[in-house]
Amino acid sequence: MKSALQKSPIPETKAYLARTLNEPVFDPHWHFHSEYQLFLVLEGSGTRFIGDNVKSYKAGDITFTGPNLPHMWRSEHVHEQEKNIAWSKGVVIYFHENFLGENLLKTDEAIRLRQVFHKSRRGMEFTGTTATILQKLMLELLDKDGFEGILHLLKILDFISQTKEYGILASPGYTNTLREADTQRMFNVYAFVMNNFKRRMTLDELAQLTNMTPTSFSRYFKLHANKSFSEFVSEIRIGHACKLLIEQKMNVSQACYESGFSTLSNFNKQFKNITQRTPLAYKKEYEVY
Repeated sequence: MKSALQKSPIPETKAYLARTLNEPVFDPHWHFHSEYQLFLVLEGSGTRFIGDNVKSYKAGDITFTGPNLPHMWRSEHVHEQEKNIAWSKGVVIYFHENFLGENLLKTDEAIRLRQVFHKSRRGMEFTGTTATILQKLMLELLDKDGFEGILHLLKILDFISQTKEYGILASPGYTNTLREADTQRMFNVYAFVMNNFKRRMTLDELAQLTNMTPTSFSRYFKLHANKSFSEFVSEIRIGHACKLLIEQKMNVSQACYESGFSTLSNFNKQFKNITQRTPLAYKKEYEVY
């Protein structure tokens, strides 16, 4: 079993680590680590889990996660990993909070940096022009080393500390309560749901998977996911429906039934609860004329 709390990827002689990822799929394991992480998706798509936030990801997505915030990027093509044909590409930057020494963040000059580090503990996603500029800056960091690299990383952090084009991902009440055994168990639940969300799943199935009673499983899931199991399944189904509406240009009725909903009325209700708009309004918003 892969450890949930991953060993630091940064060598002891380095202030930060920036590298490209070029793999069949991104690391599909539910895990966390002590470093701050900036992550850019260059190629690939699937479902992203950060804290209690569940959302589809695609090329161009950029997130900033703080220490010990659980996360996982699950590719749409995870079953093709062994075939080495569903390649995912990205850029990841790791660094510790005190990579410039312990006293810098205490200064008046670093107030914006302290604020953005605090926000990152719930996860941040950058949008609009900010995402475009940030992608360019992250790619440039790959070609720099030595003190020039540190200065460029500071440029990146200063840039994101000033932007307003971002969203906070995990909810205010989210706390990482996971132990290693819990992480593996939650990963098994997530994998089961991702493989079966198009059909009706019962609590008895999940209880058997986790060696719990249905009531115990419901309490356990809500404690660690900060939402009920039915809410989680709805988020997965609506995320899939969004991709069907936009990428495959399905109509609302097709997306509804292809995503595991049995009635159009419930689909419309859940869609609006999660996306804050109707399926038709969402589809029109992304249409290219």
